[in-house]
Amino acid sequence: MIRTRVSGTPTFQPLYVQIKALIERGLESGEWKPGAAIPPETAFATRFGVSLGTVRKAIEALAAENLVVRRQGKGTFVATHTEERTSNFRFLRIRRNDGEDGYPTSRLVDFRRVRASAEIARLLNLKPGDGVFVLRRVLDYAGVPTVLDEITLPAALFRGMTRERYDAYRGSMYGFFETQFGVTMLRATERLRAVAADATAAALLQVAPGEPLLAVDRVTYTYGDRPVEFRRGLNSTRSHHYWNELS
Repeated sequence: MIRTRVSGTPTFQPLYVQIKALIERGLESGEWKPGAAIPPETAFATRFGVSLGTVRKAIEALAAENLVVRRQGKGTFVATHTEERTSNFRFLRIRRNDGEDGYPTSRLVDFRRVRASAEIARLLNLKPGDGVFVLRRVLDYAGVPTVLDEITLPAALFRGMTRERYDAYRGSMYGFFETQFGVTMLRATERLRAVAADATAAALLQVAPGEPLLAVDRVTYTYGDRPVEFRRGLNSTRSHHYWNELS
């Protein structure tokens, strides 16, 4: 491996931030695959020609952003969505009203390829008319339909996606994106509002037309802050609620 030193070009960024960016570049390029161990901190210190403390601070920043996971006595690993039970609630914020965790089952009810509308193109940095895949699924909690998701993905980034390929995968949807297409979801922005159930949503969620639903619009980003998913979730709050923790 070629040793890389930090550029001598003046910068206002702290040194650990520059090291973090260099390691993140390696993650983005696939130098270390999801779930794989990254080199020890001493190796990074040698590679970049910086102190061990600087590397440690950079790794801590990556861990805080859920890009890597530290495991006591084992090392540091690239975060992965394939560890479903440990990463499931990172993006799934629906909780039972009694406070107990519940893991839903997913049913794909529609899959199609269409052209991006002006709104979708703006949200995903596409051109209007670009191809996108639209997946509609229902999440059932203990057999009760609770969430209706409509997920829009750039077709150019998910080449070869088919309903059959999706149905054959066993694991989380973000695990599917990661393992089958090399797209790792890293962060998301969300907007919440109340809406009335239309006829389609009412039928799929088994609620009365016009019943209030919690709509959550999410844009999800991968490396380089590139938007790669728009998701509109309609949530029934009969027995569940949206949960978030602020710090």
